[in-house]
Amino acid sequence: MPKSRVRTKTPYTPPPTRSAKKAVSPRWVAPAMLACFLVGIVWLVLFYVTGGSLPIKSLSNWNLLIGFAFIIGGFGMSTQWR
Repeated sequence: MPKSRVRTKTPYTPPPTRSAKKAVSPRWVAPAMLACFLVGIVWLVLFYVTGGSLPIKSLSNWNLLIGFAFIIGGFGMSTQWR
């Protein structure tokens, strides 16, 4: 009986992987984030220490929103920091 030919099969080679580059945030992100946190905290502390009579009296309780907006902005920037 004739012998069948042996098929040579190429070995499996996985597809090339992408080299994972580390994402680097711009240099201004960290200082801006910390500045937003600090400005927000200082704004709220001054509002409470002065009894709501900051030099900008027309804002009254809107000063709370401004202080928390700075803090929330700092948290928003912290998601971009790598």
